[in-house]
Amino acid sequence: MQGFLQCLSHTPLIGLVDPEKAILDEIKNTIANARKEIEIFDPELVLLFAPDHYNGFFYDMMPSFCIGTAAHAIGDFGSARGDLSVPAELAEAAAAYVLEHGVDVAISHKMQVDHGFAQPLEFLLGGLDQVPVIPAFINSVATPLPSFKRARLFGEALGNFVASLNKRVLIIASGGLSHQPPVPELHTANDHVKDRLLGSGRNLPVDERQARTQRVINAAHHFVIEQNSLHPLNPEWDQWFLNLIATGQLSQLDNLSNQELSDLAGKSTHEVKNWVAAAAAMAAFGQSIEKARYYRPIPEWIAGYGALTLITVK
Repeated sequence: MQGFLQCLSHTPLIGLVDPEKAILDEIKNTIANARKEIEIFDPELVLLFAPDHYNGFFYDMMPSFCIGTAAHAIGDFGSARGDLSVPAELAEAAAAYVLEHGVDVAISHKMQVDHGFAQPLEFLLGGLDQVPVIPAFINSVATPLPSFKRARLFGEALGNFVASLNKRVLIIASGGLSHQPPVPELHTANDHVKDRLLGSGRNLPVDERQARTQRVINAAHHFVIEQNSLHPLNPEWDQWFLNLIATGQLSQLDNLSNQELSDLAGKSTHEVKNWVAAAAAMAAFGQSIEKARYYRPIPEWIAGYGALTLITVK
């Protein structure tokens, strides 16, 4: 029984609005090093915690947490497209275990996911179907949002389940850190966008998909010039958060309200709850140590970008 935790920010803007080459090389090296360590670890199963950006989950039925027994990546922003390799019976058993241990989780037999799920699988494993994966969704943008405590308990329950399988388990957290890209909100949306948020956006027409992508690109270019055009990045908070994850002090976040987090670091920073859940899952494998860390605020990606690797102590 061994665990390996890899937390990694994702960005839909990579390759579309990039920082200078030296910074991009830093990030590529960080990902390459993580991928090498994962190859050495040779995982038999992946537990992936990730958010969605109104591509697979909508207000027609918005769960706080959902486990997929099958999943398909749509390939938004040029990310990988296709089916994830999900062991259906194992994923269903994971959902049953989580429910039995006090956390309400939905189940999807036809989960649609976006770059939040696809990018870490592509970057860290070389594709969507290289290793069996249990996809675990945490709602990170659609209010009302789950709390840090509930995300921690969700991760803890899933961690206890996968730790009982006697497998080498790679736990991936996708998302974060401080950021607030132009994500629509239901209460301020016009009628057309509101309809999309209510579920008609599940399969956007090509022209709308392109327009949506271009809006984010335009916002990134503007943010580089004027970083008050969106919620400013918060490197100080990001570093504080990374230290909590690295040292396992997850319960310190239990009393941080959703509004406080949005005010501190931006409304999309709730994606860090995937990191909290993943770190809680990793704790089920026993004591761990920090293997690697990277952080840099990157205005071109409208994000504090980070990576953190923890490995179990043998």
